Amino acid sequence: MTGIQTSDHSLDVDQAVRSRYSDAAQEMEPQLCCPVDYDSRYLEAIPAEILERDYGCGDPSRHVQQGDVVLDLGSGGGKICYIASQVVGAEGRVIGVDYNEDMLDLANRHRAEIGDTLGYHNVEFRKGRIQDLQLDLGLLEEQLAQHPVATSSDYVRLEELTDSLRKSAPLVQADSVDVVVSNCVLNLVRPADRNQLFREVMRVLKRGGRAVISDIVSDEDVPTALQNDPKLWSGCISGAFREDAFLAAFEDAGFYGIEILERQAEPWAIVEGIEFRSLTVRAWKGKDGPCFDQKQAVVYRGPWKAVIDDDGHTLYRGQRTATCGKTFDIYTKPPYADQFIGVEPAQPVPLESAKGFDCSQDTLRDPRETKATREVSRNPLTIMPSGDCCGPNCC
Repeated sequence: MTGIQTSDHSLDVDQAVRSRYSDAAQEMEPQLCCPVDYDSRYLEAIPAEILERDYGCGDPSRHVQQGDVVLDLGSGGGKICYIASQVVGAEGRVIGVDYNEDMLDLANRHRAEIGDTLGYHNVEFRKGRIQDLQLDLGLLEEQLAQHPVATSSDYVRLEELTDSLRKSAPLVQADSVDVVVSNCVLNLVRPADRNQLFREVMRVLKRGGRAVISDIVSDEDVPTALQNDPKLWSGCISGAFREDAFLAAFEDAGFYGIEILERQAEPWAIVEGIEFRSLTVRAWKGKDGPCFDQKQAVVYRGPWKAVIDDDGHTLYRGQRTATCGKTFDIYTKPPYADQFIGVEPAQPVPLESAKGFDCSQDTLRDPRETKATREVSRNPLTIMPSGDCCGPNCC
C-alpha cells in the first residue's frame, strides 16, 4: 500500500527531487522547511550552514540510544546524523546514505571539524539510493571511471559489475544496524520502488532492531494531477503516503510493534482540501521464525477489555494467554513491556526440548502448567504464609 494513486504519468521523480535538493544544498529554501523542535544541546556543535539547509519534518534522533549503530536514509546535509552521533556517543556509529552529490558534499565538508569538536569521529556518509541499500554508488563510480560504458558489451559488463558489487561489497550489510532513521525522505521515493525500500530497511536491521521514520503523510489519497506536479513532488506533497497506508506499509513488510510516536496536530500544508502533516512512526524487526512451546504466558494489563496483536490474536485483560517462546520474548520487551505481565514456568523448558507451538490459535495457559508442583493431581502442593510474613510495621 502506497497511499497514493499510481499512474503512468511521465514525471521523472528522481530528476525533480535531485534538481530541487541540489539547489537547496546551495541556498536555503524555506518552502521545504517544516518546523521541528530539536534538542538545542546537540545543535551547538553543528555549523550554521548545515542547520540552515535542513529540510526535515521530525526528529527521529530522539529515539536513538547510546551505543547504537544508526543508519539515516536520505541524510541530506547531515543534521540528523550529527545529532545522532552525539546521542550514541563514541561507542556508537552513524551512517548517512544519500545520492545527491551536493548534499553529500555539504555533509562531508564539516565532518572532520565536528568530530574534532566532539572528541571522536563516528559518522560516515555513503552514496546510494535508499531503496537499494545493496549497491554502493561510490564504488560503482570508481569502477566506471576506469571502465566507462561505450558499447553494448560494456553495458552487459556494467550489469554484471552491479550484481557483483551488491554481493561482495554492499552499501549496508544485512543485519548490521540497530536503528534506521529517516526524516522526510520516504515520500520522495517513486511508488514503484517503495516495497523494495521497506524490504531493504528490514534487511539491514538486526533482529530486535527498529525503524524510526518521520515523514509527511496525507489524510486523503493524492490525486494524479498533483502527482504530476514536479514542484509539489519535490516539495514533499505529491508523494505523501496516506496516513493509515504509511503504517500498513510497515506491517506489510513484516514489522511489529508499529506505533505513532508523534503526530502534528495542525497540518503543515493544505492543497486542494487535502491535509499534509508530519508523522513519526516506530516499528520493530524480529517476529519471524519458528514457534516453540516453553510453557510461557502473558497477561494483558488493560485498560482495554481486550486487544488484537499484529498476528490477529486476541488477548483479554487479566487472562493468561499462552505464547510461544519467541512471542513471549517480544511481549516482555519494548514496546509491549508496560502492557503485559510475563508468566514464566517454575521449571524452565529448554528450547532444544520444547515442542512446536501452534500460533494460529488463541489459547489460554492453564495455571498448573506454570506452577511449582510435582504430581499435582495426586499430591497438590500446600505452602501457608508464616506468622510474620509482612514484618512488624506492615499492618
